[in-house]
Amino acid sequence: MFYLANFCVCCYCYSFSGEVVDRCFLQDPKFYEFLKEHDKELLQFNDEDIGDDVDTDVEDGDIQVDNETGGHDIAEKEEKPSKSVITTAMVDSWCSSIRENGNFSAVRSLMRAFKTACHYGDDGGDDSSTKFSIMSSSVFNKIMLFVLSEMDTILRKLLKLPNSGGKKETIVNLMTSKQWKNYNHFVKSYLGNALHVLNQMTDTEMISFTLRRLKYSSIFLAAFPSLLRKYVKVALHFWGTGGGALPVVSFLFLRDLCIRLGSDCLDECFKGIYKAYVLNCQFINAMKLQHIQFLGNCVIELLGVDLPTAYQHAFVFIRQLAMILREALNTKTKEAFRKVYEWKFINCLELWTGAICAYSSEADLRPLAYPLTQIISGVARLVPTARYFPLRLRCAKMLNRIAASTGTFIPVSLLLLDMLEMKELNRPATGGVGKAVDLRTLLKVSKPTLKTRAFQEACVFSVIEELAEHLAQWSYSVAFFELSVIPLDRMRRFCKSSKVDRFRKEMRHLIRQIEASSEFTNERRMSISFLPNDPAATSFLEDEKRLGASPLSQYVLTLRQRAQQKYDSLMESSVLVGEHGSVFGNKIPESDEEDDARNEEGVAVFNSSSWLPGSDSKAKKPKEMKKKKNNRNMEEHREAAVDEDIVEDLVLSSDEDESESDTPSDGDDDNGQPVPPEQPKSKKRKKNAKSHAKRSKKRANRHDT
Repeated sequence: MFYLANFCVCCYCYSFSGEVVDRCFLQDPKFYEFLKEHDKELLQFNDEDIGDDVDTDVEDGDIQVDNETGGHDIAEKEEKPSKSVITTAMVDSWCSSIRENGNFSAVRSLMRAFKTACHYGDDGGDDSSTKFSIMSSSVFNKIMLFVLSEMDTILRKLLKLPNSGGKKETIVNLMTSKQWKNYNHFVKSYLGNALHVLNQMTDTEMISFTLRRLKYSSIFLAAFPSLLRKYVKVALHFWGTGGGALPVVSFLFLRDLCIRLGSDCLDECFKGIYKAYVLNCQFINAMKLQHIQFLGNCVIELLGVDLPTAYQHAFVFIRQLAMILREALNTKTKEAFRKVYEWKFINCLELWTGAICAYSSEADLRPLAYPLTQIISGVARLVPTARYFPLRLRCAKMLNRIAASTGTFIPVSLLLLDMLEMKELNRPATGGVGKAVDLRTLLKVSKPTLKTRAFQEACVFSVIEELAEHLAQWSYSVAFFELSVIPLDRMRRFCKSSKVDRFRKEMRHLIRQIEASSEFTNERRMSISFLPNDPAATSFLEDEKRLGASPLSQYVLTLRQRAQQKYDSLMESSVLVGEHGSVFGNKIPESDEEDDARNEEGVAVFNSSSWLPGSDSKAKKPKEMKKKKNNRNMEEHREAAVDEDIVEDLVLSSDEDESESDTPSDGDDDNGQPVPPEQPKSKKRKKNAKSHAKRSKKRANRHDT
């Protein structure tokens, strides 16, 4: 017996089994003896060795339904070419035979039915070569639920693998075994068809359930690199654009891939998730803020899977940010400044700040703290005007985070005290009370907003909070008294020059806390005997720092509570990912019990849905295209709105002319939001006006005559 493209070379006939070829060998026993003597490999085969492609899976012409399941044999199918409609009874009989005795024929039939279900409604789905068809959504749901829930267990039994888990090496060793040669087409068919139906689904909960079940079989993707790339691409798309629980499920799928497959998908996942993050953080408002924080925490969590590889990618991405900043410093053009002073750039700085802070105890990412600090400091001082106070405060907050996590001194106080010396924060507001300002969602404010009392209070109180955070970090240092001398002197000068009583009162309170912390430190350093360069200086007041015993640390806790209450009052509604959606815990639940509970929810979703692939998706395409078009127009409008004259802001705001600063800019409204500049009248409009005037003059002349 042998196969050559399913063709018998003896009698020149096609065959789907070895029976016809057996008859040929019986007719010519000499030929059989010749093959047995010279090429035994041609005689070593069985029906299960027939490989199937992902797109075609198992050939539909090869469909065999077991007599126990109420199907028909091949001869009857050849006589009756009409399609066999899959019924609920057929699916139940297949499932029961698989559960009870692991019937291999039932597995084959079920996999063909699964392929038919996944490709239902495709353009080529009604081809005459397809022998199975699905007529009801209940049959579709039953097939999908059983295959997604049980197929991983079935494949592991056929391939003699453990019930769960596994690494890339497990599949590499398995690929040389006989079991893999016999059953790998089942694995490829299952993963390929599941990927196809994922691209067709529109219901978020159904996609979440499907991805959650496919996560158990993700180890098999090590044998199919092309499928692995497609799965990574689909999961990244759902992570960046999905709603509800889909972003979390997609991220867990990606993280599981990186842990189990290692280098096969790490580079692609790191690049893809960073690109998806950048695409999602181009604009920020109060509703989107917490979702972007969630996405950033997911990226940071994924980087922790392999820190040496993460360092290589982080180095490249941070270097790109540095090159953009260098171009702005060298050229000083409007376009170059805009590339730096946009949400995409700032959010990337926030992301890498969070990554370095999260893994500050590891030696892999710590070398990136210095170049990132230099970039943030350069961004904060790029355009030193009062209109960019929100951006500068964000930079100061990032620097404080890096300093606290790495234990490195960064002169943040100079960056903050320079803001207090500008006239916009030294004199009473001339623009009225104004609307409440949420500095977390702003990078730049309009000139009218700059003069409001609400903006002044938000800026001054934020400067005080960040100054207190910076100095509290070093209030346990043996050199805190010397470190606080210059900031105290400049704060006292602000109290003398400021004409706003509430600002002077708040600043004096901070000064008293700094002086009290200096006394707290000096009392304890009177009893020390080591020199400043002694390593023992690093352990000075270590226990007090752990407890937060200094007056300045206790004052910082009060400021944090006040800031949190203020920001909570500004939030008008909840975000899409949930109340605590931006907090990504250190431990990710991976127990089977929790997953089984989620699977029950997925079963309820499938059973309650009448969705079939290809039906809803096609009907919704025009709406989706219209929605995408509207989103694209909105993005173009926003880009045009941001098109402001940034170069004029290069002049220090404290040196601006009074008459110029009192007039609102053309590019901003009263709320500080950029608006598109007024378009000049076109030549065509002027031409039409002239022709209309000529016609009016002719009519007047005719009337006079």
